[in-house]
Amino acid sequence: MTTTFHLAPKIGLDTAAELAAQLRIDSIRSSTAAGSGHPSSSMSAADLLAVLVTRHLRYDWDEPHALGNDHLIFSKGHASPLLYSVFKAVGVVGEDELMTGYRRFGQRLQGHPTPALPWVDVATGSLGQGLPDGVGIALAGKYLDRLSYRVWVLCGDSEVAEGSIWEALDKAAYYGLSNLTAIVDVNRLGQRGPTALGWNLDAYARRAEAFGARVLVIDGHDLAAIDDALTTVEMTVGEQPTVILARTVKGRGFSEVEDSPDWHGKPFPPDMAERAIAELGGIRGLALRGPLPGPMPAPQPASQTATAPRPRYGVGTIVATRKAYGDALIALGARDPRVVVLDAEVGNSTYAADFAHAHPDRFFEMFIAEQQLVAAATGLAVRGYRPFASTFAAFLTRAYDFIRMGAVSGVDVRLVGSHAGVEIGADGPSQMALEDIAMFRAVHGSTVLYPCDATSTVALVDALATRQGISYLRTTRGAYPVLYPDGETFPIGGAKVLRSSDHDDVTLIGAGVTVHGCLQAADVLLEHGIQARVIDCYSVKPIDTVTLTRAATATSGRIVVAEDHHPEGGLCSAVTDALLAAGQSNLSIAHLAVREQPGSGSAAELLSWAGLDADHIVVAARNLVGSRRHLPPVVPEES
Repeated sequence: MTTTFHLAPKIGLDTAAELAAQLRIDSIRSSTAAGSGHPSSSMSAADLLAVLVTRHLRYDWDEPHALGNDHLIFSKGHASPLLYSVFKAVGVVGEDELMTGYRRFGQRLQGHPTPALPWVDVATGSLGQGLPDGVGIALAGKYLDRLSYRVWVLCGDSEVAEGSIWEALDKAAYYGLSNLTAIVDVNRLGQRGPTALGWNLDAYARRAEAFGARVLVIDGHDLAAIDDALTTVEMTVGEQPTVILARTVKGRGFSEVEDSPDWHGKPFPPDMAERAIAELGGIRGLALRGPLPGPMPAPQPASQTATAPRPRYGVGTIVATRKAYGDALIALGARDPRVVVLDAEVGNSTYAADFAHAHPDRFFEMFIAEQQLVAAATGLAVRGYRPFASTFAAFLTRAYDFIRMGAVSGVDVRLVGSHAGVEIGADGPSQMALEDIAMFRAVHGSTVLYPCDATSTVALVDALATRQGISYLRTTRGAYPVLYPDGETFPIGGAKVLRSSDHDDVTLIGAGVTVHGCLQAADVLLEHGIQARVIDCYSVKPIDTVTLTRAATATSGRIVVAEDHHPEGGLCSAVTDALLAAGQSNLSIAHLAVREQPGSGSAAELLSWAGLDADHIVVAARNLVGSRRHLPPVVPEES
């Protein structure tokens, strides 16, 4: 059976009203069939979506990745029954899938939207994220794609309590994103009762205007008012994002639940669903599509400079890996016009500012707004760009929810954290990332890299440019000797053996700054007649199980792991997990990590205090070897 769609340039508001009723009914039917879902939250926004989709959203539903398509983001992702009902109305989801596939195991109509559906750009459901992600897409549209598509974001009033919403509006105003519109469904009720502002639309308006947005206040159930507001958005030329504040009623259309605080996140039982459908006028079968995007300009070949070689550093040169990161970005950006860089107002420390000077049209300053930093990178990735987003590693912790949701969205985002560990010195513990490796290892499908010198940093930056998923590069504040010659390869998932012999007694494993301590310790141990194998574990996830297993076998399971990180979830955890999974059981591991709360001091003082310097690595190795030779333990000297 072929479905015929009405493709008039402007579907009438009477038809849009019928569609709104259908969207409410299908939201009820699908959630009741599933036994879970949020029908009342979907019903409040049905009029808004009916007018938007039929009269203003320029979208080719048969070509979801068409360059000129508008973008529709459900920041209030719990209203997924409404979104999926829209997909049914435009003919990309069938009746059977809506009724039997919603919230079912193995199906694509998940409880909250994900890009398992090609019409969904980003996963939502963790509130406060859709609008920040939309900022990234709008940045791409205005500054990189230079296309006229619009980004429409449906927000809930409860999520406006999230600071990330205001970060998004602030940056949208700063960058003049007139192609971004937030439609706020102000239905007064949150999960357990009224929201903080209820229907005080004046208060919402003052706040949004204070952040630089143009505000339109409407009755969210008056279809003519909705249409006028959306037309105003399309017709007005300016440099402001728009916020449409729509006063709505939760559960609109079914008198038994309208404006009731008792029906959030609850499907209607079958008998109630029948009454609701009857009150809404019965099941409809409308198939409607709105306007298509306009003609796109012919694609232009990407601008690209002459081949830019990687930066080169002589062995022994003293270079900070954060500086090598900046150098690598400049060269990579010259070779690849899809590379974009974002920073959180510390670019002169992360060295992302070097890219800003070399390629200013592809650098976006997010200021001190780490959630928006990650979200903007996510939106840019949606548009096919290759974002690198950097800040101090410690400050990425506040954006962790955005990072994990990026993994749910399946975006390719590269995050870079500098100033990691106690090595940063005098700034003290507020600036010391000591949890970041564990944090990123826990992200599904992530890559975690921690280079020890400039040469490996440059190689790994290049490798990340085409890496899928969420990836993290940890860089060091201090400058250390270059260990590797130009041209050395660093495959992701690999490791480097820097010292080895046929008669190694113990394995020393480090990453980043501790590699240098391991090398110094190996030299000292050799003076004591102890052969140490030294491994630079620059790829923490995925980790080089083969190299680790060979070392463990060669040194009878005697391993020292030194990491400038808390003991939980970091390098040693990755090493141990890999060895145990490989069947290694006869292990004697000395784990050196930051086990107490640090304070200020020099890098050398703090590494010694934490037990991570060469002296402590020597003691740990001698004790491991001595335990097998029945020698008395060695105690480190007081520093």
